[in-house]
Amino acid sequence: MQEIAERVGGELVGKGSWTISELAVDSRTLVPAPQVLFIALVGEQHDGHDYLTELYDLGIKSFLVSRLPASPLPADAGFCLVGDTLLALQELALMRREAFQGKMVGITGSNGKTIVKEWIFQLLGEQLQVHRSPKSYNSQVGVPLSVWMTGPHHELALIEAGISRPSEMSRLQRIIHPHTGIFTNLGGAHQENFGSLEEKLEEKLKLFQQCERVIFRSDHRIDNRPIRNWLRSMNPTLIDWSLGGSATYSYRPEKRRGNEVKITGILPDQTIEFRLPFSDDASLENALHALTFILDAGIPPSQVIHALENLETVSMRLEILEGDQGSILINDSYNSDTKGVSAALDLMERQDRKKGRIVILSDLLQSGMDQRELYSEIATMIHNKGIDRFIGVGPSLMHRRDLFPPEALFFRDAEELIQRMDRGILREKIILIKGSRKFGFERITAELQLKSHQTVLEIDLNAMVDNLNAFRSLLNEGVKTMVMVKALSYGSGNVEIANLLQFHHVDYLAVAFIDEGVELRKAGIHLPILVLNPDPDGFEAMLDYQLEPEIYNLRILELLIEKLRYQGRTEYPVHLKLDTGMHRLGFQEEEVDPVMHLLTRKEVRVTSVFSHLAASDQPEHDPFTREQLDRFNRMVARISEAIGTKFLRHLLNSSGIERFPEAQYDMVRLGIGLHGIGRVSNLKPVSSFKTTISQIRQVGAGETVGYSRKGQVKRESRIATLPVGYADGFHRNLGNGTGKVWINGTFVPVIGEVCMDMTMVDITGIGASEGDVVEIFGKMQPVTSLAEMAGTIPYEILTSIPGRVKRVYLQE
Repeated sequence: MQEIAERVGGELVGKGSWTISELAVDSRTLVPAPQVLFIALVGEQHDGHDYLTELYDLGIKSFLVSRLPASPLPADAGFCLVGDTLLALQELALMRREAFQGKMVGITGSNGKTIVKEWIFQLLGEQLQVHRSPKSYNSQVGVPLSVWMTGPHHELALIEAGISRPSEMSRLQRIIHPHTGIFTNLGGAHQENFGSLEEKLEEKLKLFQQCERVIFRSDHRIDNRPIRNWLRSMNPTLIDWSLGGSATYSYRPEKRRGNEVKITGILPDQTIEFRLPFSDDASLENALHALTFILDAGIPPSQVIHALENLETVSMRLEILEGDQGSILINDSYNSDTKGVSAALDLMERQDRKKGRIVILSDLLQSGMDQRELYSEIATMIHNKGIDRFIGVGPSLMHRRDLFPPEALFFRDAEELIQRMDRGILREKIILIKGSRKFGFERITAELQLKSHQTVLEIDLNAMVDNLNAFRSLLNEGVKTMVMVKALSYGSGNVEIANLLQFHHVDYLAVAFIDEGVELRKAGIHLPILVLNPDPDGFEAMLDYQLEPEIYNLRILELLIEKLRYQGRTEYPVHLKLDTGMHRLGFQEEEVDPVMHLLTRKEVRVTSVFSHLAASDQPEHDPFTREQLDRFNRMVARISEAIGTKFLRHLLNSSGIERFPEAQYDMVRLGIGLHGIGRVSNLKPVSSFKTTISQIRQVGAGETVGYSRKGQVKRESRIATLPVGYADGFHRNLGNGTGKVWINGTFVPVIGEVCMDMTMVDITGIGASEGDVVEIFGKMQPVTSLAEMAGTIPYEILTSIPGRVKRVYLQE
């Protein structure tokens, strides 16, 4: 700590003898240990200083801060006080960079940085000790953390750098200081802060200002000008490649067949042939960036072609899947190293705490660590996280079984595990499956997954958190957040979404019915839960599970008070619903006074008073909305005067948060906006509804497709059948050319009627095969567009997807 304070120009307060080996910036995911230095970063929506006391209690002893805690400082803790913790973090990374003796590679561009980095690692990881940025750590925070992780055993470091505004790249260049640069491409991402593509390009290329060599694609042009024009002024050695054109390395795609392409490579001293296990343009470009870097490094093609032909797609997300026997699977094939294992264990810890925990892990390849040291560290993690059972797959783990508890199981490969393991130990467990395809771990996931048809609803949990933070950024200080998780959280899944929201510290959850709240309580959700439509027949369960009812009429209130009096309960929290113009549920203005005497009874305590806006998303009804606001204010004033106690007030839904900031009161209610639907800028789509092609057939001109012969074929056509119908949530109104889906880069129309379990689409003229993925809605076709085609609203589309459609949760 003393060395750190001297390096970053900080003042050391407290104990300075702690030795630091790890940096942490996220209080939610770090593993407490004395060697961890927590850096209290300050951002627009977070402040690491808020968690210092909590982290000290967990075991963190060293802190890099820009202000000291208000409470007395612990005698055994050390605080390095600086003016700007982000700048100090970057200075620490620069210290590590100066000590690094290997080759440093900086990768930038609009798209493909992470894929290029991971594929270079796949191609070289068995020949060199390679460090690469975790996932997409490419920001002002991610880059210094990535560089800090380099070690003396690493021969090569692959660091990606991303920017979103001017003046950022110079800071990253100073930290990375690459020997070799790779420029992937230039696109429209983060364009909002740049006046032109040229301005953004010039900012990105600052990474290469002191590079010895830069690798780029020469037939990629900006406003018809080659990238070379901008790079010449920096005077590095330029190594270019192209698809068929003149370049240092020229590649000619010869034949595309299904999901692979054969390529002839014309190198400076020889011609080679190889195939790539994919045929889309983006993957082709990323793979050739990686190959060009390796060839230019002097590695013979014969040493990498086999690995090139077996490149694995890169998944940077963990999938949370429903397993059989009541289990939950966390499928993670990314970052098979100690930090990747630690991150996956952290996610596992946030799931249903009542279920036991099992870890299935393969040998960790290409770690660069001594094998006994490596697996000792893994065994310590498993012990510290309280894992019930460890299952190792691979010869290295089998050889070091003495490091693990006696009940741990070990298998040579995935096949042996599938054939010999007792499936009964997996019942009602959370199972982390972490291993590379080399060990066939996709087979383990397939075996343990709850069997269902090919149609899935993918939920991007990272996007959901980003949307939550986008709305939080609009709120005044101290305004609480209630999130609606009724109707399977708008189709996304109750428990999974509630777990996520609890982890991100929302204040309240709301469900429609008592049984929904009971399910959340049984899954370990401890947040306050409002029940919007409490049935008196369920009051017993509601009270047992501490669910808080909405009170919307005199009958419900009287029945609840009677039940509470019988049980001897007092001050049970209730939420008073007012009808300010929606005319659905709630007390109207003239009904408020007669109920006041019951609200002062000792059995109940008014926790909140709220109402619902009828048309907050429609500007033409703004005068009516403001009448609702006035009515709400009048009614709340009368209630407050009558009961004499404080309570929360809330009125705004998602669209109201966007349009009526003056009415935030004490809390807001977030619903459909959490799922990326609304006018708030930067909202991200959360759900993707996908299926696959079951069968393709040729249908002659004049024939018909589907029921009632409504699908008239006017030409020789290719018709694909999809295993999704109106029983899966694909609206029946989308038939007969009204709806469309996205297949392999093209929208194709629905032909004929939508059946209960199947739908036919016309794929004439596009390249498609049986088994190809089909997007019904998602990133290419928003759910709002599909709803418009069907003549309905996104709510209905999302909530009509039944439980038989498998939910897959994705999280970085």
